[in-house]
Amino acid sequence: MKADILKILKSWMIKEDTMNPTDEIMNWIEKMNDNTVVNVKESCLVENEYWYFNEEKGCIENRGNDFFSVWGLRYSCKGEVLHEQPIIFQPEIGFLGIICKEFDGVMYFLMQAKIEPGNINCVQISPTIQATKSNFLRAHGGKLPDYFDYFSNANEYTIIFDQVQSEQGTRFYKKRNRNIMIRVDEEIEVLPNFKWMTLGQIKELMKIDNLVNMDTRTVLSCIPISTYIYSAGELRELWKDIHDEEMFNTIFKANIQDGIEEVYNSMNEKKMFLDVDSRLVHLRSLDNWTVNKSGIFCNSDANFEVKIYDIEISGREVRMWKQPLLRSLGVGVFGLMVCRHEGICKFLVSVRQEIGAFDSVEIGPTVFKEHISQEDNWITNYFFKCLDEKKGVVFDGLFSEEGGRFYHEQNRNVIVEVDYILPEELPEGYFWMSYSTLNSLVQINNCLNIQLRNLMSIIDL
Repeated sequence: MKADILKILKSWMIKEDTMNPTDEIMNWIEKMNDNTVVNVKESCLVENEYWYFNEEKGCIENRGNDFFSVWGLRYSCKGEVLHEQPIIFQPEIGFLGIICKEFDGVMYFLMQAKIEPGNINCVQISPTIQATKSNFLRAHGGKLPDYFDYFSNANEYTIIFDQVQSEQGTRFYKKRNRNIMIRVDEEIEVLPNFKWMTLGQIKELMKIDNLVNMDTRTVLSCIPISTYIYSAGELRELWKDIHDEEMFNTIFKANIQDGIEEVYNSMNEKKMFLDVDSRLVHLRSLDNWTVNKSGIFCNSDANFEVKIYDIEISGREVRMWKQPLLRSLGVGVFGLMVCRHEGICKFLVSVRQEIGAFDSVEIGPTVFKEHISQEDNWITNYFFKCLDEKKGVVFDGLFSEEGGRFYHEQNRNVIVEVDYILPEELPEGYFWMSYSTLNSLVQINNCLNIQLRNLMSIIDL
């Protein structure tokens, strides 16, 4: 396994590739956009159709009782309602998986050009497989997802990692997906909407707004790079191709792990004494929301609404269908502060609770600010001051959220380099952690939230 990770690190260094040059990948995406029919129109629920409002249960669901449903969520403390909203309930665990294969000593990743109905720019670079349990059980009546057999028989191959990770806790109720990467040595037929890419190429493509989808980002963030201690000889071999040797050293120096005990203590304190109740309720019982045949709408300002859409996409297992999608009403900002302290890159993370999180509390980024957000402390204000002044900005780009459930939702993801702040000066629940520590924690199910995993996937050399 260590040899595989070294080859993945080598793949990270290769930003341009001769097998599938980046300009050819961009032309391939553009051609798919030109040749694929995509029609997404606002619609409404009609009696006796597949999707309907179940008045007795109080949710929008389908008659197969599969895929997902939309319920009301009530979040309360000691009988006092703190927050209410619609939320997606999808208890099944789906596959988010990438096949990797070695070519000439470098690991390549089999990536898919995939269209989801809610994608802001139609085609996005997706994992090899991106399938709900209902997909691969063929609830829609279509064919099995491409390359499904590799993942259903993963034990026949080398498993790089296999984890169950959380989804957005503000949109899903206790939703998780299986993030998995396998190495395959046999010859693989590359289908027309798939291409081999290096990790470095994918990192470069992330710099283009809304091109690399959320599912790719979360899978790549889980690669166990810091699980192994690398010898000086192994690192020198890698340094031949390193673009920023100083950055490489600050990230991987001694594979240092710090702060785990303090973070666990903070998380467990919140879990133990968090006196709140989060439960699914009838949609019509939500005080500030209106339900009608067109969807679910807030009577005041909100982060999103739910609308019903008629969808047509050519080349899919099913070409035409109707479904609800959560439509964002603004752009959020998810930010990560980084500093270089004692020769090591450290990232400022925070312990956060989300109303729909599977285990109530997870580690999140420095800044978690949706369109409507009450987050306000001096760290958040300092972050936005740096952003406004363009001071220390390492990355600033727009990332789409999951297009199978959200309509045209994009959020701004930002990494800002700052001076080291003494731990005693930080607000409660904020901690500096090395890349190696975060990379170790991401190997634990439901520990790092999806916003932090997305930001980790951006980190580059």
